[in-house]
Amino acid sequence: MKQYLELVEEVLDRGTRKQNRTGVDTISAFNVNYAIDLAEGFPLLTTKEISWKNIVVENLWFLSGDRHIGLLQKHGCKFWDPWADAEGFVPSAYGNFWRHFPVHAEGETGFNDQVRYVLRTLRENPASRRMVISAWAPGNAQQSQLPPCHLMFIFNVQYDADGEPYLCLHLTQRSCDVALGVPYNIAGYAFLLSLFAHLAGMRAGTFGHSLVDAHIYTAKPDGSMAEYNHVPGLHEQLQREPRQLPRLAISPDLKTLDDVLALCDADLDDILGAFRLDGYDPQPAISFKVAV
Repeated sequence: MKQYLELVEEVLDRGTRKQNRTGVDTISAFNVNYAIDLAEGFPLLTTKEISWKNIVVENLWFLSGDRHIGLLQKHGCKFWDPWADAEGFVPSAYGNFWRHFPVHAEGETGFNDQVRYVLRTLRENPASRRMVISAWAPGNAQQSQLPPCHLMFIFNVQYDADGEPYLCLHLTQRSCDVALGVPYNIAGYAFLLSLFAHLAGMRAGTFGHSLVDAHIYTAKPDGSMAEYNHVPGLHEQLQREPRQLPRLAISPDLKTLDDVLALCDADLDDILGAFRLDGYDPQPAISFKVAV
């Protein structure tokens, strides 16, 4: 996928060294933007293997709104383990705010289900420019150990020359780990775009991505913390030839959000059967150590 490789090259070319909360230096570039047309295939990297299971299960967990990582643990997805407390809860889980965003009216506290709002609006008023889902709740984010990185996404319906609608999604991401996180962010939001388009009876169109601080973790100037240096692995990817993108087929049995959420209780084979990825032929995985 050329957009990702161009992102890597841009950050390496114009990025500057920065320190950050992890203690591991980064090469950082401000304001990178690109767009991916899902008509060309599903944007799961082919220059290294990415776990499709992790993509599907994580986003199913997000859509459930659950703060507990039990669903992830059930299916062997371990990437949220470092941020969960001793009981398995992640205080600032994305889906929690997608499904239960805190609101205040007349002195009373309530919660807004942004996911159901967007799906309802797609049916009733697809021309709306207000189909926004935000994970950034200031009262939480300003104090959280891990505030949302991919913090806001917006759905937008466009029309082709024949007047047929297609659904687009734009993601704003404040903090972007190019080697580890961004490949999952691209695939995760392309998955959401495909799913929402499916539920709305439209085809999936363009995924737009704005990266505010796009960064690559690197060793210190004195050579220390070399185990966190992501630069060599990314250079290896730049030497690899991208392969044909796979295709995503979503089960026609999934007609509503509730149909999707019912998969939280299903076996992994049934989950992956509902979201079948055809033709994925990636090159070997590349290991990167995460800076927590």
